[in-house]
Amino acid sequence: MKTAAIIVAAGTGTRFGGDVPKQYRNLAGKAILRHTYDVFAQHPAVDDIIIVIAQDAEPLFAKIFATPRPRFVFGGDSRTASVYAGLQALQNKQPEQVLIHDGARPFVSATEITEVLAALGQFDACAPALPIVDAIKRVDAITGKILADANRNQFQRVQTPQGFAYASLLAAYEQRDTKIQFDDDLSLAADAGMTCHTIAGNPTNIKITTQQNLDEAKRNMQPAAKIYVSGQGFDVHQLIAGDGMMLCGVHVPAEASLKGHSDADVGLHALTDAILGAMALGDIGEHFPPSDAQWKNANSSLFVRHAHKLAKQNGGKIIHVDMTLICETPKITPHRQDMRNAIAILLDLDISSVSVKATTTEKLGFAGRKEGIAAQACVSIEKASK
Repeated sequence: MKTAAIIVAAGTGTRFGGDVPKQYRNLAGKAILRHTYDVFAQHPAVDDIIIVIAQDAEPLFAKIFATPRPRFVFGGDSRTASVYAGLQALQNKQPEQVLIHDGARPFVSATEITEVLAALGQFDACAPALPIVDAIKRVDAITGKILADANRNQFQRVQTPQGFAYASLLAAYEQRDTKIQFDDDLSLAADAGMTCHTIAGNPTNIKITTQQNLDEAKRNMQPAAKIYVSGQGFDVHQLIAGDGMMLCGVHVPAEASLKGHSDADVGLHALTDAILGAMALGDIGEHFPPSDAQWKNANSSLFVRHAHKLAKQNGGKIIHVDMTLICETPKITPHRQDMRNAIAILLDLDISSVSVKATTTEKLGFAGRKEGIAAQACVSIEKASK
């Protein structure tokens, strides 16, 4: 079903104030109107877009859209006249459905567009709307005197995009009483006898009407505050007779092997614990108990990937790894770069964010006696502040 969208941006911003209409004001690096247009342009169900602008706004319009620019038409002296201009401009396209949206509502989502279009399968016209939570009073517009109460359950705050059967809405506009100034397109459609309904709206789909609205929108678009957490992991494995071992995801030839239930990669085990610890998600023994036969001889990269996945699911982004291997044998330096690269690949990091070091205990303790290898891993993780 062919769908067109009319983005109404012909207002002069009287309530907003200033020399530049609100729809052309900057919001997070783009004009408000450009934010709005991009949502519709990227929606797969929207086939055509018309932007309605003021007679003197073409220079401003040209600044925010590179050539070839979107189709635009000039609006009239009222919102009703501007929408009618957009509808007339679509006559040669003959869409089956039309969405009409305020250019100063940049937070509309693809979901809302989809839901309005779905509702058009049942109704002649529909729009998203929000319940009113405050008490409603009818007042004297001049004095502010309260004249009567109103039942808020009978009222809703109507948003855009408002969806219509194109041919029906065009006919309603052509037959409208030009002496009436309609608040929105649903009002005009209802006056023409079309069946109009509302669907659940989204509180974030605000219309930027005042400077206060714009200031709030800018705050909402700022990146979420980040916090940085760190985790430490430590592991030890015994050296036994063998012909090599896995260390930090790399096979290292040696006259010994590491003893363990899995492949005994002491470095990756410490790294797994460091990630889980930073995110307060337990330890490797909880997630991969050595009593579970399925982990017998398992590749320890599976453990790291699992911990990494859990970190991401909980809003974490690993940004740095510092690994220290403590042993007399084997020599780590010849394999250091391969180890850094293996860890970087496992965690989707640049190799510059992975450090692998080695040290000894100066012949002291089990490591000094070549009875085992210890590993200590530290990770730094960025996550959104709650």
